[in-house]
Amino acid sequence: MDATGSAEEFSRMGTLGIEEEFYVVDEFGRPTSGTDELVYETDPPAILDDRLDHELFKCVIETQTPLIEDPADAREQLLAVRDALVDHADANGFGIAAAGLHPLAKWRELEHAEKPRYRSQLDRIQYPQHRNTTAGLHVHVGVDDADKAVWVANELRWHLPLMLALSANSPYWNGFDTGLQSARGKIFEGLPNTGMPTAFDDYEAFQAYERRMIETGSIDDRGELWFDVRPHSGHGTVEVRAPDGQADPDRIMAFVEYVHELVVDLAERYEDGESGRAHRREFLDENKWRAIRYGQSAELLSKDLSETVPVETLVERECDRLGVDGLWRLVDRESGAERQRRLRREEGVMALAESLMLS
Repeated sequence: MDATGSAEEFSRMGTLGIEEEFYVVDEFGRPTSGTDELVYETDPPAILDDRLDHELFKCVIETQTPLIEDPADAREQLLAVRDALVDHADANGFGIAAAGLHPLAKWRELEHAEKPRYRSQLDRIQYPQHRNTTAGLHVHVGVDDADKAVWVANELRWHLPLMLALSANSPYWNGFDTGLQSARGKIFEGLPNTGMPTAFDDYEAFQAYERRMIETGSIDDRGELWFDVRPHSGHGTVEVRAPDGQADPDRIMAFVEYVHELVVDLAERYEDGESGRAHRREFLDENKWRAIRYGQSAELLSKDLSETVPVETLVERECDRLGVDGLWRLVDRESGAERQRRLRREEGVMALAESLMLS
């Protein structure tokens, strides 16, 4: 990975890329070390070639879709990658599960990856990184101008808590009920350079920040800016990183649809000369906390910060405005966090673990 990216990478509008983090699990659905075998010691299916990697823990694996030129192809590509991963894992004696945090993952009992990059992070960050068993969804949308990408990322910040509230799928961490809907949101925020970013005036300002962080030894490379949204100066995209991981592909596609339409809409607004909203990060942090704590039942500060509005109402407004319906279908469904708690209460831990498996 190059330490920094370039404004020249921002050259294509509306392309898609979907990255998902999953848990490698054993026959009982418990997270287990498996990424050595799946990433390094065996050859994955062709669609996963150069699109399969591990994360900090040997139980967490990441996939990437090929570049998606037409959003209409996104579901097919997502399912093809997932099917290939499940087949690859099964052939090597493993299963694949998805959630923001796996309820059976106990970080003190799990192995860290040996990759020098992660060893460096563990040494530098210590406890917050040692316990980071999180898994999320990252959606990339191509933007054809670097300044436009920064403006879009600034504007996207208000939308991130709404996505987190609807994706909340991590009530359990390290074996106990946190009382949160997305404990992943708080666990991951323990790392530096995470959470809700500040706004940047333009790409020059963002690049200056990126370079200064590297020059001062604050990060090793641009990939360690782990904010919930960022202009990705290597791919030429705006990357949204707010949602919890999901086993259900319909939930994934709801967020992919929403992020894509949001970015395209905001890009057009930028071209029309809109000035944007100068939201203070503190208000956006309040919205994120509400999403973490209450999930779909949260009331969030409105776009103009003048009132609090139920998530359901905000979703209705957004779907009507953008002409999408995936998010609306999530509102009427049991949330991931609610489902996890119900299954554990009614059927036990093994049923809960099984519910997170990809088939």
